[in-house]
Amino acid sequence: MPDGSRPDRVAEEFREVLAEEVLKLKDPRVGFVTITGVDVSPDLRHAVVFYTAMGEEKARKATSAGLRSAAGRLRSALGREIRLKFLPDIEFREDRSLERGKRIDELLRELHREDE
Repeated sequence: MPDGSRPDRVAEEFREVLAEEVLKLKDPRVGFVTITGVDVSPDLRHAVVFYTAMGEEKARKATSAGLRSAAGRLRSALGREIRLKFLPDIEFREDRSLERGKRIDELLRELHREDE
């Protein structure tokens, strides 16, 4: 039996399928998007899709709206690619971990400068 729990394996499959399908979206609001991860509930009924988007705040909000409006199409693509008894509801959340990491780096650099 493969390593990992079933929700983790399903989440990874979802991430792979969604990463390909997002590239096919024709919505002009959806800019450069990278699917960074997916969390699936233990009962496989709900999936939170984390993504990063390039651009200013206005462009990122437009991307968020575009992804929300494409959720049905993306959910259908999951249904075609992955066999499950129930398809999960999909929720998109912007992954801000890169921004937080940069901020932490800045703070650490400031601390080192103060020590010198």
